[in-house]
Amino acid sequence: MLRTIMMTGLLVMLGVFALGFVFKIFGGLIGLTFWLLGFAIKALIVGGIVYLVIRVVSPDTARRLRERWSGTGVNRY
Repeated sequence: MLRTIMMTGLLVMLGVFALGFVFKIFGGLIGLTFWLLGFAIKALIVGGIVYLVIRVVSPDTARRLRERWSGTGVNRY
């Protein structure tokens, strides 16, 4: 009976260690994901501001950019 109690305790301690290890790894991945998301949002804001400035200063250039990036698949080939 003592052997069963000791083995159960050992397995529980091993499980807690493994669970903590896994969450440390996933914590880093989750942090990296949120950092990349924040970077993407900042890049989107800066790109939008640049496009707005180009649209105000040079509407023809903005039209060419819009046609280049939002054209249909038929126009590309």
